[in-house]
Amino acid sequence: MEMKCVQTSGAPAAIGPYSQAIQAGDLVFCSGQLGLDPNTGEFAAGDVRGQARRALENLKTVLEAAGSDLAHVVKTTVFLVDMVDFKAMNEIYETFFPEAPPARSAVAVRELPRGGLVEIEAMAVRRSNG
Repeated sequence: MEMKCVQTSGAPAAIGPYSQAIQAGDLVFCSGQLGLDPNTGEFAAGDVRGQARRALENLKTVLEAAGSDLAHVVKTTVFLVDMVDFKAMNEIYETFFPEAPPARSAVAVRELPRGGLVEIEAMAVRRSNG
């Protein structure tokens, strides 16, 4: 099976030794996305809602660069610094996955890179070309 690194300038560059995503055959494995603006490198304004929205927009951009999209996501993992933010994150999350949302785990973590409030990773299948 051929594996390919996926990189796009439309999402923040990796802040460590990893790829934004790896395409393996028809599968796409996306690294976690923080709520960073790819143009400024700064967190989206506001609370966890703003960061969750930006993280999902970044994830969407990475998926598109890999030949997929949010409709083809099969599993996500959401990392939250505080479970108090679970409801607010869900309010944003459901707008990105309005129908048949993917399987998901949501876990609380002690901290996230650069002091983020939320990070979201995904696994998807590529869109068929036919």
